[in-house]
Amino acid sequence: MPNSRITRRMFIAGSGVAAVGVAFGAWKWRDAEQAPEPASALAPEAASVFSPVAWVSIASDNTVTIYSPAAEMGQGTMTSLPTVLAEEMEVDWSTVRVEQSPVNPGTFGNPGFGGAMVTGSSRTVRGYYLPLRLAGLQARRVMEQAAADIWGVPPTEVRAEKSTLIHESSNRRMTYGELAKVAKAPTTLPVVDKSMLKPMSAFTLIGKDVPRIDVPSKSDGSAIFGIDVRLPGMGWAAVKYAEVQGEKPLSVDSTEAEAVSGVKKVITLPYGVAVVADSFVTAKKARDLLVVTWSHDAPGRSYDSDEVMTEYVARAKQMTEAGTTWNKRGDAQAAINGAARTFTATYRSTHMAQMTLEPMNCTAWVQGDKIEIWAPSQIPSGVLGVAIQSGFKPENVKVNITLLGGGYGRRAEVDFAIDAVLIAKQMPDTPIQVIWTREDDFQRSKPRPMTAQHLSAGLDADGRIVGWRHRVTSEGATIRLAPALYDATGGKDPTVMKGSENVYDIPNQLAEHLPEKRGIDVGYWRGVGPSYTKFAAETLLDEIAAHLKKDPLQYRLDMLRASPRAQAVLRRTAEMANYPASRGAGHALGLAFSDAYESFIAMVVDVSIAEGRIVVHEVWAAVDCGHAISPANIKTQIEGSALYGLSAALGEKLDYKGGQAQQQNLHSYPILRANGTPLVHVEVIPTDNPPEGIGEVGLPPLAPAVANALAQLTGRRLYTLPFPATV
Repeated sequence: MPNSRITRRMFIAGSGVAAVGVAFGAWKWRDAEQAPEPASALAPEAASVFSPVAWVSIASDNTVTIYSPAAEMGQGTMTSLPTVLAEEMEVDWSTVRVEQSPVNPGTFGNPGFGGAMVTGSSRTVRGYYLPLRLAGLQARRVMEQAAADIWGVPPTEVRAEKSTLIHESSNRRMTYGELAKVAKAPTTLPVVDKSMLKPMSAFTLIGKDVPRIDVPSKSDGSAIFGIDVRLPGMGWAAVKYAEVQGEKPLSVDSTEAEAVSGVKKVITLPYGVAVVADSFVTAKKARDLLVVTWSHDAPGRSYDSDEVMTEYVARAKQMTEAGTTWNKRGDAQAAINGAARTFTATYRSTHMAQMTLEPMNCTAWVQGDKIEIWAPSQIPSGVLGVAIQSGFKPENVKVNITLLGGGYGRRAEVDFAIDAVLIAKQMPDTPIQVIWTREDDFQRSKPRPMTAQHLSAGLDADGRIVGWRHRVTSEGATIRLAPALYDATGGKDPTVMKGSENVYDIPNQLAEHLPEKRGIDVGYWRGVGPSYTKFAAETLLDEIAAHLKKDPLQYRLDMLRASPRAQAVLRRTAEMANYPASRGAGHALGLAFSDAYESFIAMVVDVSIAEGRIVVHEVWAAVDCGHAISPANIKTQIEGSALYGLSAALGEKLDYKGGQAQQQNLHSYPILRANGTPLVHVEVIPTDNPPEGIGEVGLPPLAPAVANALAQLTGRRLYTLPFPATV
């Protein structure tokens, strides 16, 4: 990506929530991405500078360059976030250029993550939406004032439209680029607040299908992912890792490895041994010749996922053991004890890998006391932290975030960045690119937590649920990745427990976590908690409705009278699928609902069984996420997350024996193929509410909808994820 130095006037419009920099004049492009220079490095004609970093710049040719702070991993944030700012700034979208923002949490941090630069948990648009709208509004007000000063008219008589400033009574017009040539920095900044933002009815970009910024380069092959980074004199590294997490190399015989032509160096790391060579093929070949003696004392060495699951189930069903409260309303257990009828069910979900298309990789270059890093990362703040903790001063660290070939939470880890930084420190002045093989990725997996869930429901004499208790036994990621947050919230782990709360009208609810620590690190995954908590809740609800001989749709609608948005997506999905009309012999429709990530979605699936195997023919979904930034992109996200969930439900499973992952590549870890992919129909229902999560929203209702359809076909309920190979 090009580099920029501001060579004309630049000013910053900043509110208490966000700041927007509007750079007037031409950009001087250099050959590598870089943040705007500090004030002292600006060209002499830069008369007024309020901040060295900006959200947006305007060139004299009317080009508007907007920084996008989130990692683009196929979910479209490189388009949606600039769209939000451009909406309030009244920018002509045809003039917009988008660049990945510098890694500067102070300016570009996500409020949804406390100001850290993190992309995940469906919090990107949610976190940045209000700050970016306020930033765009303030930029527009500054330009309207500047134009008013030039024309000698009150700023209230100047309006902006499609990158043009207009004074109606005098019929004068000025483009943003023309203003950039002559504007002077204001002495005071306009004050803005959310009451001044456009109403939904006035949107010209939000809610429209703005073309994706990242698609052209991905289509013509010019897109730069982490694995595409090339630097002069670069070396490639392959790392031999311990078979069990937490073990260390005790001795290394590198004789054969060092004899391979092209090998530059063998480096012992605290957790493995790296080989650096003139190509990745050479590095991997030499790595495989290393003879390493490992420690055998890691807690995870005794981890057997099948055995542990049995223990998890027993603990989840031990109702006298109180867990960490995630959600509490009324007295659930008392309501269940006094109920006219009770239902219980126990659910199991296995570990699952993220399976990103692009393998883990990172490039680092140490020059003197400085380091530059290129990483396809969801957590730029974490990559920055790796360099700082490795001994580099913050001002001497530069992190470049490339496009990501899939994330799914795996790239919210920093282990691959640690590899690159530690190796590059041992080889100063040589850029080092670390690449993991698919086998490395499985061996070093930070999988979805394995869980046992035990649910209890109490009904009154009229069949209404009056008590609901949801217990989850599992390891968690928050205690490892965000220990301060974990402690501050009293041990609450959203990674595990999200989705166990719900909007159903159940007066007494309790969701509790029974945390475990077994020596195998678990991590984020697409949908994480809701991928299994909604499976359990929605299948039990369906089971209860069947026992009561009530229609599953109406049963849910009756419990959602206080949530008309939830009712609306259920009704619309039923209409789309013509639910519950029969699809013919051997077919059944299944229904599920989810309110995870504060969005509302309902899903219906058409399922049959062929030679004992589950076949999903069609999927229908309606979703309400509030302000829909780009409906077309939302549809693709729902489609993609639903198919990701279907792949997981039909057979993805990561087993551990002796602390080692038993699946090592796609031959033993089957994923959904094209010939097993159903048609997916999605309808977006925009409502005048702040935007909520989308990237993971289509996943939680998929598995329970399929399970509910199968119950109709077979009369048998499924309580495990993934489903059995044959039913």
